[in-house]
Amino acid sequence: MISKSILVVDDDPKVRALLRRCLEEGGYSVREASDSDGVRDAFSKSIPDLMTLDLNLGADDGLDIARDIRRSHNVPIIMVTGKDDVIDRIVGLEVGADDYLPKPFHVREVLARVRSVLRRSDGQVPSHLTHEPGASSSTAPLNLDGLTVDLDHMILKDRDGKICDLTTADFKLLVAFLNHPKRPLSRDRLMDLIDGPQWAPLDRTIDNQVARLRKKIERDPATPLLIKTVRGIGYTLTETPTTKS
Repeated sequence: MISKSILVVDDDPKVRALLRRCLEEGGYSVREASDSDGVRDAFSKSIPDLMTLDLNLGADDGLDIARDIRRSHNVPIIMVTGKDDVIDRIVGLEVGADDYLPKPFHVREVLARVRSVLRRSDGQVPSHLTHEPGASSSTAPLNLDGLTVDLDHMILKDRDGKICDLTTADFKLLVAFLNHPKRPLSRDRLMDLIDGPQWAPLDRTIDNQVARLRKKIERDPATPLLIKTVRGIGYTLTETPTTKS
């Protein structure tokens, strides 16, 4: 069995060594980078299955690196950083991070988060919309207000047929709404449905994930009609998806 590859990005060689040892003992193949040039070089050789990324890389900004990666790749990203401010967590999620791990961390927690993110990125959508892997039939694409949702390949196409750049977390959130149309969902319920990261719950965490998804699916994100806010509860998908013919 080919092991999953992890790219560890941190400007501290001691942190890189710790993460490498932890991940290799967990059965993963590990490469390292200390800055944006190292990340570009690593991606030019092969695309990793997951990347851990420090926000503070000296002269480089981890958020800028995440934005650059998100423009062309859907590689899961776990932010690993010493910054402990809630705003940094929110911004990290807004640019497409799939999970967030503050320093100092326990090696077992690193492995648990890596396994969880990789499991989600492999397309294990926890709902009745999926079908068993290897089944002879496939799930028909869904239509949602002119959008096309391909559950088999975790692809969303906009109303012009162009593929939208969704992170794993974005797609999981979309599927959570598709599974519960016209039903108010609390923030805690949404976190449960998307098998969310296990940090202390923050209302703003799910709020920013919803805001990011709205930018991808709403005709006018400033006046959302598909995902509406339910005051005092959370959010609801206002339309029921149909099978695309």
